[in-house]
Amino acid sequence: MTKIWDALLTETDRLVIERGGYGKSRGLGKKPLLLIIDPQYNYMGENVPIEEQLHKYPSGGGSTAWNTVEKVQALKAMADALNIPTIYTRNVQKKTTQFDSFALKANRDQSNYIDGSFGTQIVEELLPNDGDIIVDKCYASAFFGTPLISYLVKLGVDSLIVVGGSTSGCVRATIVDAVTHNFNVAIVEDAVYDRIELSHKAALLDLWMKYCDVIDTEHVLAYFDTLHVNAS
Repeated sequence: MTKIWDALLTETDRLVIERGGYGKSRGLGKKPLLLIIDPQYNYMGENVPIEEQLHKYPSGGGSTAWNTVEKVQALKAMADALNIPTIYTRNVQKKTTQFDSFALKANRDQSNYIDGSFGTQIVEELLPNDGDIIVDKCYASAFFGTPLISYLVKLGVDSLIVVGGSTSGCVRATIVDAVTHNFNVAIVEDAVYDRIELSHKAALLDLWMKYCDVIDTEHVLAYFDTLHVNAS
């Protein structure tokens, strides 16, 4: 099956992957959780081509980000129906961006990233339910400086289904930390996005090679359905 990153690979790259045995499926367990990374206006932006909304949302993904919304909604609806827990993350700064590592690398108005600003809100199309958990974070990984690991342990979770953005940033950092904590992880290829196409493809390749499974929404829905059948 053709992968989204295949065209980026040289023959030597392909040989390294084959001989190194990379890309083996990690698999998923019996207690999954849906993890939705930073579905905020700052990072989703407006539902127009990315270049047309950069003046308002310089870190927004534009239509590329919004193309994932229906996929995330489908996963969330089935997770809710099966009582599979969902955790949302928000990337926000508290009162000041003095300690924001992103701010040091980006020349833009940082006041839009302070908690309480409109851009820090979760987009209306993906608002959480009352029973969902929201984890605020100040760095790329949802594990760093947050109670996320405590929540996952309390919920008895063994697998994370990760969606949101950006693929090469907060999604990748969170997945690497999740695997480091010995969770099974799958990134949902058609439910994640990035501002840079090359970064998106390269991050998916890297995650597939060394860290997690790369699957699509249809695959996850079938996996959820299997859990439902086994529980019946």
